Amino acid sequence: MSEIYTLFGTQGSGSAAVEAALLLAGCEHRLVQASSWGEADAAQDELRRHNPLLQIPTLLLPDGSVLTESAAILMHLGLLHPGSGLLPAETMARAQALRGLVFIAANCYSAISISDYPERWTRSRDAAAIEALRQGTRDQLHRHWEIFADQFPPRPMFLSGAAPGALDLLAAVVSKWSGTRPHLQAQRPAFYATLLAIEQHPSVAAVFKRHWP
Repeated sequence: MSEIYTLFGTQGSGSAAVEAALLLAGCEHRLVQASSWGEADAAQDELRRHNPLLQIPTLLLPDGSVLTESAAILMHLGLLHPGSGLLPAETMARAQALRGLVFIAANCYSAISISDYPERWTRSRDAAAIEALRQGTRDQLHRHWEIFADQFPPRPMFLSGAAPGALDLLAAVVSKWSGTRPHLQAQRPAFYATLLAIEQHPSVAAVFKRHWP
């Protein structure tokens, strides 16, 4: 059985967090360009077979099984590779990292699909109403990030400990979207600085630079 992972994703997407996690875990993997919005992606039909929602990241495990949902993928890799540092070794610190991953997935990541595609979440076809929904969603999203910043301070340098882990990767990636970084720079400058330190860390900087040149 091959021990190669297959990661479906595209530049500037949530697949960046999983790509960086695979690198930290030392997992051999191949990247497949695919997304719901990339109509020219040759692998779009293949992605649909594995994930009918066409969501990325979608990860094929070495045994051929499928993992979706960024937080679930990162948790799995962290638990499977305890020496990778993706999840803290100490029990209570690990519990907080898991909490943080679910917080981002439930309260931040989910809001971005509304912010990006508000027309999918309302029956109104009034342009002003749709834009109001977008802006209201972004306001709530930014509030959620403020709460996250207040409740998940660095431990001591990064969110997962002395080096970036799964929680750091997801926070650094998801905060890239919907105006979150400028908002945090103004409202939570110390947390904003932590996000910059995460993506500039030598262990993952190449991944972030490729996704956000």
